[in-house]
Amino acid sequence: MADPTARLLGLLSLLQTHRECSGTELADRLGVSTRTIRHDIDRLRELGYPVDATRGAAGGYRLGSGGRLPPLLLDDEEAVAVTVGLRAAVGIAGVEEAGTRALAKLEQVLPARLRPTIDAIRTSVEHGPENTGTDAPDPHVQTSVLQAIAAAIRDVEWLRFDYDDQPRLVEPYRLLCWQRRWYLIARDPRTDTWTTYRIDRMGLRMPTRRRFDPQPLPGGDYTAFAMRTIAESGWNVHARLRVDAPAEDVLARINPAVGAVEPIDEHRCVLVTGADSLDTVAAYIGMLMMDFTVESPAELIPRLQLISQRYVRAVAGSEQP
Repeated sequence: MADPTARLLGLLSLLQTHRECSGTELADRLGVSTRTIRHDIDRLRELGYPVDATRGAAGGYRLGSGGRLPPLLLDDEEAVAVTVGLRAAVGIAGVEEAGTRALAKLEQVLPARLRPTIDAIRTSVEHGPENTGTDAPDPHVQTSVLQAIAAAIRDVEWLRFDYDDQPRLVEPYRLLCWQRRWYLIARDPRTDTWTTYRIDRMGLRMPTRRRFDPQPLPGGDYTAFAMRTIAESGWNVHARLRVDAPAEDVLARINPAVGAVEPIDEHRCVLVTGADSLDTVAAYIGMLMMDFTVESPAELIPRLQLISQRYVRAVAGSEQP
């Protein structure tokens, strides 16, 4: 590789991707001599990249942790935000491999002061299935809020916040990222009640710095618990429907986060469902392909009437010659 700039970037990429490489290996990959590698390593150090070297037969070079992230010039909050975003991208089909490579490069050069925060997010975040939708805009959640919650989970400390204008004090256990939204799975120590909270509705207060004794979640599956509670109370609006079908037939048609099913008898059941808007509820109810009656809220009925009229007009229009 004749061009010095291209060679330097290639060397940096190799050091970011691999934990440690010998001088001979780097020279072979770039098609240069080991002397040139030593010169380029010195040049990277001059540019601010902390390249560590170990001597001996098993020795080599590796990119160490530095005080900043040259030349990206990311501040601490930006570095954490990029890491969180890459972790989410790792599970997305089509970008999983590239996301994994980029994440490995970034985490390898993170300053030591950011590693506890990144470790806290990595060990406390779980991801739900991305297979339902909403017509509501994405809520805004600050990275600093995620950092504070993840730190409380990591340090096993009570978390104090306001939720829908009500003060709360809980034991935080997990963060859940689902449908572009963030949730906290926590336990109220006063009532021994487990709940899932929407983080965009939370207003954090000062850290408590008070530790608690962790309690096991009944069932042990944080994601499954969150999906059930989101269906019952985690949406902006909720609806109660009486469905003319057995409960098992309805359960076979819905995602666990879409609703909770209560059997009435062997032929009927009640579906408690929700979404970020009644328009979304009205649209998704039709996907059941089952007869139903709205028990609440009354505001849902005009939306269903509007949708039914549009379907009738669509059918009538398609039947015209």
